[in-house]
Amino acid sequence: MSVKIMLADDHIMVREGIKCLLECDRNVEVVAEADDGLECLKKLEFVNPDVLLLDLSMPHMNGLEVLKEIKKRKNTVKVLILTVHGEGEYFINAINNGADGYILKESDARELKNAIRIVLKGESYIQSSLLPILNSKISEENENSQEDRIKIESLTKREKEILIKIAEGMLNKEIAVYLNISERTVKNHISNIFRKINVSDRTQAAVFTIKNHIVKLF
Repeated sequence: MSVKIMLADDHIMVREGIKCLLECDRNVEVVAEADDGLECLKKLEFVNPDVLLLDLSMPHMNGLEVLKEIKKRKNTVKVLILTVHGEGEYFINAINNGADGYILKESDARELKNAIRIVLKGESYIQSSLLPILNSKISEENENSQEDRIKIESLTKREKEILIKIAEGMLNKEIAVYLNISERTVKNHISNIFRKINVSDRTQAAVFTIKNHIVKLF
């Protein structure tokens, strides 16, 4: 079964280039395209892509507004932000509003395909070059709140170990190998971690980890 991709970008040459790169793989099919935010939302009512590659700068309705509306409608499509914007404000806003991944247009085809593969597995993808920006931006915020301290204290030593590895970008299989435990055990720990710190995905967990100085990424 092929992976169904939708492209939302107001530059037709960008869409054509990405489509060509992705469809070189017989297992990938671009099923829809949109050149503005409103068209993107309208087409999502009729097509069911596995992954939406969403630009942030689009007319009529920008990518962040589209992302918010997708989450509001409880659409299950995986949203991978593909943009030129590497600034912290764009990045943090996208993460906080539920983006499954964030990658820059300067990336090569291999990294884009890898990002798609990861978000399809239910993992979150953050381009490694953006991690210092994430760390710097969050470090500007106030010290962790009493509420967050209580959440941290509720975690076991093993859960903290796994939370740190999530923030460092490790996938479940890699964490399992690193800690010499089964992948199923890792998944169970992650479910408990998400519940205790009140997050819904790995990206939000990474933000929580950095914000509360559990780990510092450079």
